[in-house]
Amino acid sequence: MNSPAPDRPNVVVFPPLILVAVLVLAILLQWLVPLGILARFDPVWRLAIGGVLMIAGLAITATGSLVLVRRGTNVNPRRPAVALATNGIYRWTRNPMYVGGGPLLIGLSIAAALDWLPLLMIPAAFALHVGVVRYEERYLEAKFGDAYRDYAARVPRYLGVGPRGCDRRA
Repeated sequence: MNSPAPDRPNVVVFPPLILVAVLVLAILLQWLVPLGILARFDPVWRLAIGGVLMIAGLAITATGSLVLVRRGTNVNPRRPAVALATNGIYRWTRNPMYVGGGPLLIGLSIAAALDWLPLLMIPAAFALHVGVVRYEERYLEAKFGDAYRDYAARVPRYLGVGPRGCDRRA
């Protein structure tokens, strides 16, 4: 007898683990093979610019999370979505919590002079897109049908970057 599929996206990896893995690897590489590029800049400016970017990233992420909570749905992708969030920051991006990770990590790399962090963000973004976002999109499309397809057609995945919609090729 087949058991029903779980009501969740079944993402390949829990998203915060990508963030932690990239950060740990960046610190390890910085220690083993320091590039010294960001360390050449004035530490006061590095901290100021990095701090502003980190605050912006945290604000974007927190805003996305708050909208989900207010909508009455789960923030954790290992739990079922009970409502589709299309208001607030979700009018500009379908993935504000992942979008917020960009400025957060760039800010951290500048403030802490972690040259490897922006370089590692490239494969991390690919892993996040393929291993998390695509699974979440398929789940939301299956669960909410036309409502999600209409929303995906109107709102970009990542702040105007990348294809709109939820076609299987992207």
